[in-house]
Amino acid sequence: MKLYAYQGCSTCRNAIKWLRAHDIAFNEIPIRETPPAMAELRAMLKAHDGQLRPLFNTSGQDYRALGLKDKLPHMSTEEALQLLSTNGNLVKRPFAIDVKRSIHLTGFREEEWTAALA
Repeated sequence: MKLYAYQGCSTCRNAIKWLRAHDIAFNEIPIRETPPAMAELRAMLKAHDGQLRPLFNTSGQDYRALGLKDKLPHMSTEEALQLLSTNGNLVKRPFAIDVKRSIHLTGFREEEWTAALA
């Protein structure tokens, strides 16, 4: 499983702590330096029933600075995914994906992660 995370994010640190406590193997990738690839973003989008908003870090500074609250509803899916693939600050984190095992998680909600991974 790939886990895109940011060290300065307490939610990411909580997810990593939870994964280690449950002996779940993962490959940590720095989300700001290496955002998820388009294929991963498309897989996550499909897992979220085509809803773009769950893929975005809506509380982030970049999201606000770019005015995405108003722009996102009018963007094409490709435009939105391209933006996410080039700016890791915009991606909801942590971003956990393992397409082969059908794991598609954004953010860290322990109940959701337990249902998907434990």
